[in-house]
Amino acid sequence: MRWTRWLLIAALTLSGPVHAVKDIELDKVEDQARFQDLANELRCMVCQNQSIADSNADLARDFRNQVKEKINAGQTNEEIREFMIARYGDYILYRPPFNMATALLWLGPFVLVLFGFIIVFRMARRKRVSDQNPREADTVQQARLKQLLEDEQESQP
Repeated sequence: MRWTRWLLIAALTLSGPVHAVKDIELDKVEDQARFQDLANELRCMVCQNQSIADSNADLARDFRNQVKEKINAGQTNEEIREFMIARYGDYILYRPPFNMATALLWLGPFVLVLFGFIIVFRMARRKRVSDQNPREADTVQQARLKQLLEDEQESQP
């Protein structure tokens, strides 16, 4: 039992995170840095929560090869980004631009938090009002109950 625990610890320690970008190498150091930046900026459309740098999916591998070809062809980072956006939409970027199509993505969390604060504030205010005037609330309820009882007695023959 003890040796299996040590074997498991050793396997987990030695495995470490695997970065898929290691399969692409460019001749120039600055091109490799550009490639790394772009690969970390583009989302894998299969994994959706990983960049193409971290994903081992076949589509991510294809994206990495496309980026490499475009860097070797002399295209700028902006040209490569524009190509990928034109082909796959703003969703391919981890930081999509703010426009009408992505407004909900950018503003949605703030709107939800604001809505939550409004609900909490209104609930606290109602509680405070009912806590401040418990006798008044009881008096109103007693009067209403009294009226209901009177109406009930009048309706009976």
